[in-house]
Amino acid sequence: MALKDTTRPEAAGPRPPAAGRLDAADRGRLLAGTHHDPHALLGAHPVPEGTLFRALRPNARAVSVVIDGTPTELRSEGDGLFAAVLPCTEIPPYTLLVAYDDGEQEVHDPYRFLPALGELDLHLIREGRHEQLWRALGAEPMVHQGVAGTRFTVWAPNAQGVRVAGDFTYWDGTQYPMRSLGASGVWELFLPGIGEGTRYKFEITSRYGHRFLKADPMARCTEVPPDTASVVTASRYAWGDAEWMAHRGDTPVHQAPFSVYEVHLPSWRPGLTYRQLAEELPSYVKEMGFTHVELMPVAGYPFSGSWGYQVTSYYAPTPRLGSPDDFRYFVDACHRAGLGVIMDWVPAHFPKDDWALARFDGDPLYEPGNALRAEHPDWGTYEFDYGRTEVRNFLVANAVYWCEEFHIDGLRVDAVASMLYLDYSRDSGQWEPNVFGGREDLDAVAFLQEMNATVYRRCPGVVTIAEESTAWDGVTRPTDSGGLGFGLKWNMGWMHDSLEYIQKEPVHRKYHHNEMTFSMVYAYSENYVLPISHDEVVHGKQALVSKMPGDWWQRRANHRAYLGFMWAHPGKQLLFMGQEFAQGAEWSHTHGPEWWLLDDDYHSAGDHRGVQDLVRELNRVYRATPALWQRDTDPGGFRWVLCDAADDNVLAFLRFAADGGPLLAVSNFSPVVRHDYRLWVPEGVPVWREELNTDDVRFGGSGVGAGGPVKAEDGCVRLTLPPLATVWLVPES
Repeated sequence: MALKDTTRPEAAGPRPPAAGRLDAADRGRLLAGTHHDPHALLGAHPVPEGTLFRALRPNARAVSVVIDGTPTELRSEGDGLFAAVLPCTEIPPYTLLVAYDDGEQEVHDPYRFLPALGELDLHLIREGRHEQLWRALGAEPMVHQGVAGTRFTVWAPNAQGVRVAGDFTYWDGTQYPMRSLGASGVWELFLPGIGEGTRYKFEITSRYGHRFLKADPMARCTEVPPDTASVVTASRYAWGDAEWMAHRGDTPVHQAPFSVYEVHLPSWRPGLTYRQLAEELPSYVKEMGFTHVELMPVAGYPFSGSWGYQVTSYYAPTPRLGSPDDFRYFVDACHRAGLGVIMDWVPAHFPKDDWALARFDGDPLYEPGNALRAEHPDWGTYEFDYGRTEVRNFLVANAVYWCEEFHIDGLRVDAVASMLYLDYSRDSGQWEPNVFGGREDLDAVAFLQEMNATVYRRCPGVVTIAEESTAWDGVTRPTDSGGLGFGLKWNMGWMHDSLEYIQKEPVHRKYHHNEMTFSMVYAYSENYVLPISHDEVVHGKQALVSKMPGDWWQRRANHRAYLGFMWAHPGKQLLFMGQEFAQGAEWSHTHGPEWWLLDDDYHSAGDHRGVQDLVRELNRVYRATPALWQRDTDPGGFRWVLCDAADDNVLAFLRFAADGGPLLAVSNFSPVVRHDYRLWVPEGVPVWREELNTDDVRFGGSGVGAGGPVKAEDGCVRLTLPPLATVWLVPES
């Protein structure tokens, strides 16, 4: 006697579901997209009569269950629901055959799969300690229970329901409701057959009943603006920078040469993609002698005019220039050229676009619920809720993401001051003090400390840099000593004071001499970068050379002398693109640097090339001279030689390497030659030679200088100081 196959439907065929009939309330919630557990209603479930199969396929003409190649048609329940009970005592492997007016599709049923997100992931998300959050949330192509597809997960704790909508559903989420994974606030659905390149969003129904589409906060690829959909992606890039990654942290950054070329990628050479930029930018930056390139924000942003500081897609490089793997190729090319890559990172605020993070699930989620705290007063944006565990995790993991997934070597954190103070740009009555009655945002402080500690622990060799414009104590102090934990801080005070000085006519500079010396009063309170950034050459502030007084020759001379002073001053250097060849116009994010100024047929090309040659030489000598970078954070590495010659507009100081080797830097910010100028020098160096002179004729100068070796007599040297120039001298070997 043959045994009956209990996994196959009997010849009697399907029966209308009785035990599994949908409750009216469940049916309503399922069709409205507000059911927290659609898997309990859809898919295959044992019932007393056998196995209940139910599918939700809007617009389908018919749906059949296929078992062992045999289709059995389900009965329509209306509104796109199809169901039947088959006499199977166990749930068999099955597929669905879905018939539409234009054809049939045989597909796997999403509602037969177990959750594709593990308990450990959910635990870490609830704790706010998932340091690789991008591996748990978002769209992840994978093979699950032997079937290829994509797992969709999103954090939306206030939503009544969440559904997946995409180009494969004509942007209607009805067919694919997601299930809630409990107290984590995470919703999940594995969609078989959905792969890379698929465009999608999440259709969210708020607890107030409003329904709307949102881009994925964790999307790793997006459409090109103005389109706003997220795109399923997976990386297949094979890195070629193993040697760079293994050794980038060999020397602490504050004891290493660090000369940064700041770039706005879309406008450096307008029209170039990531891969095209990879062929041109690293070779140019390396040839100019810089050690690092700093990129203005790369994370996805909707409005080109924002320069990237209005981020809507924190986990996706802007698609304007190519794919995520194309961006990896660019970073790899920089590393293979021996250049570090720093990226601007914007955790201070995000825009209010209704398709992005703002009021993500219908309530304030990424932003504080307190309206006084949520609004950023300067930029018409929302601030992040740093006190919320999951939001803090979103940002900390994002910092790690760029370093681990894209091999970024540094994060320059934008607008730190606006994060640290509750009253930042707010009048009385527009802010509330912290629990101690102070103005410090304690949640933001804790977030920055956690971010820095996590990045430094997970990513050896990476440096974090704060753009912080106040006198907050301990920005670059380690977190275990109560500091914020940054590696470096932009020296905004030096930048403002020195630019204020250099813009004055030389005859007036003696009244502002202290603006050039004051930086040394606090030079060792933090680990500093000296920035001449994009912010200083836009919005009516003029390009660097155009800030200078005098005729064209004097402007270029001032420009060169200032750069010579800057490169010798304690601290690292940062220069924005176009300033390395004295572009006279302000930066335009549409047109980029005025490269034509260097063309052979431009009548003043030599003037601009001279400044460019100087920057190249500054970097060459800088990198070869440990005195200029080895003891940047050590007061013993600096000594004034002359700091009070205000009437002469002269400054002179010594820099010392770890072995005591000195460099003498002398700046004459007056337009007159100063003959037989007497300066003290340390004992033990009988003869000095000129290593660099910004007045050299090859840089466009007048050629005034030492000429030959300079002997020290009675502990002093006597120099001829060129006009509007900086001179570097080193011991004669």
